[in-house]
Amino acid sequence: MSGPIYTRVALIGLGLIASSMAHAMRAGGLAGEIVGHAKSAETRATALEIGICDRVYATAAEAVAGADLVVLAVPVGAMAAIAEEIGPHLAAGTTVTDVGSVKQAVIAAVAPHVPASCHFIPGHPMAGTEYSGPRSGFATLYKNRWWLLTPDAQTDAAALLRLRGLLEALGAKVDSMDAAHHDLVLAVVSHTPHLIAYTMVGVADHLAQVSNSEVIQYSATGFRDFTRIAASDPVMWRDVFLTNKDAVLDVLGRFTEELFVLQRAIRMGDGDQLHDYFTRTRAIRRGIIEAGQDTSAPDFGRGPAGKPSDQA
Repeated sequence: MSGPIYTRVALIGLGLIASSMAHAMRAGGLAGEIVGHAKSAETRATALEIGICDRVYATAAEAVAGADLVVLAVPVGAMAAIAEEIGPHLAAGTTVTDVGSVKQAVIAAVAPHVPASCHFIPGHPMAGTEYSGPRSGFATLYKNRWWLLTPDAQTDAAALLRLRGLLEALGAKVDSMDAAHHDLVLAVVSHTPHLIAYTMVGVADHLAQVSNSEVIQYSATGFRDFTRIAASDPVMWRDVFLTNKDAVLDVLGRFTEELFVLQRAIRMGDGDQLHDYFTRTRAIRRGIIEAGQDTSAPDFGRGPAGKPSDQA
């Protein structure tokens, strides 16, 4: 890398995703200056303390002034208000991207407020941990992880190439797809699994025959990892389900059908069907490992004492 890819990057929202971007950009010299905005004065102070931003601002409008890259790292439900605020303050030629887990709703919320002189390229890094806040970020979060972009036919080719260059320099693998297809894929690989995890933890909480102390003390791998997923940011996930409801409901319907098949096999004592089903699904896990999206190390590759590893 001969120099910074962007002169000034404005991070709107300073949680796990944005702070990890900042750490990685610092490590690689990818941005001349990193500025930020967060609603909370405490978060803004922390961002300065730990050095993820050179300057922070109390408003998003102030933060984006003079930036050539703006990253919207706020919950999906907050995107419209933020986009409306920053729109008049974006410099010509600025690229605006986001990190939302839903793309159609974000495009509908943000695109109308981005001036024609700027470039809006929606994005979604498929990386994260159950931790949140500016202190949760680390430079290797995106290493070997997919970062999906959903450009359209009008997207400026040079702006897209420049953004891809930054994301790849962060360590990510970058792919592009249609926004509607993205939302369906994510409903399968992320959104519905999270909903199931929240539900299973809720079932345990309401099961009178099992005390909370037993649930906590005897949590084995399966339930323990449901709780890890269910510890994720509740605001973010509330917005995800409200804005990607059609795809999630479709996948939930299919999940229910599969569950009925397994219920019948268990009730009828059909061991062959259960074995065949589990054999097929086990192969998917092997495929994920072979694709480099997880490790075969015990304990799901997590670092000691629950710390996120490179594979988190």
